[in-house]
Amino acid sequence: MTRTTLIFTGKEQLELISEPLPSPGPGQILVQTTKSLISTGTEGIVFSRNFAPGTHWDDWVKYPFRPGYLNAGKVVAIGEGVSHWKLGDRVASRGPHSSHHLLSASTPEPGGQTEFTPTSVGIPIPDGVSDEQATWMGLGKIVQVGVRAAEHVMGDTVVVVGLGLLGQLVVQYARLLGASQVIAIDNAPLRLELAASHGATLTLNSTAADALAAVRAATGDGADVVYDVTGHPSVLATALPLARKHGKLLLLGDAGTPSLQTLTPDVVTRGVRIVGAHDMHPPQFPNPYVRWSAVQMYDLFLTYVQRNQIRVSDLITHRFPPSRAQDAWNLLTRDRQNAMGVVYDWT
Repeated sequence: MTRTTLIFTGKEQLELISEPLPSPGPGQILVQTTKSLISTGTEGIVFSRNFAPGTHWDDWVKYPFRPGYLNAGKVVAIGEGVSHWKLGDRVASRGPHSSHHLLSASTPEPGGQTEFTPTSVGIPIPDGVSDEQATWMGLGKIVQVGVRAAEHVMGDTVVVVGLGLLGQLVVQYARLLGASQVIAIDNAPLRLELAASHGATLTLNSTAADALAAVRAATGDGADVVYDVTGHPSVLATALPLARKHGKLLLLGDAGTPSLQTLTPDVVTRGVRIVGAHDMHPPQFPNPYVRWSAVQMYDLFLTYVQRNQIRVSDLITHRFPPSRAQDAWNLLTRDRQNAMGVVYDWT
């Protein structure tokens, strides 16, 4: 038996390959994918090879490269010693764009740690959450890392620059955290409409550079927290002035060319603090020293989706079978402004 896997074979080159179907070993489960979501930011940087030599991207992207980390499926085989999963259970994971993948079914003792990779753990999908919705779990956790690092308080004024997948979730988390204003900035009308429908109180069809007057008119001195969720190095310098004196700028987009990001006098003269957030900052499992681990953030995100406190279904704009992966990337490279969530349907 075989599985089908999507790989990148070079810059803007992809291929579907057939591989032997793995069998779960002790403490493992085999998951058959039903849906996987393209991480348009991360995978877009990888697909176009839009990163500088010597960066962590350059160390990470080696061909053949297996993209994807937003996966939902069902358990189809169980290894020895696994008792808390059963056949047919639905599971969300950081698994790749592949018809099948293995997950570790073990969890550490309370307070302990295990070696892990982002694809090593599965999270049960709650009743009432569809497989498509569950594919957003990894992005929901990544954004949680950012909003926790921002240390919001009720009544914060918030600016979100860049309304891709992560930016749309930032808008919703800011609303949940009690922001008094959520100002969303992008130059794609579809993205602005979606942000407004999910809690943005003001949308600006603009660049960050051209939004300064409008942001200050709405907030006074500027926002308490500004999010740069673009991943574009030129945006940092134009986003910093949008923060108030002693406010924060949260970098949630990981630029492929960070050496091109530049500071402005706002950092020193106005005391604006820059905070970086990354997927790998929290530990995978709970421990006595960190309140929120990755698995706890995954569970919380899925709970919010189950309660309809965070909505992602209406952020899905396109669906493709894996056999049309090239069509998906043609869309994302040629008409990115009119595409949001792009899902591979493996059923």
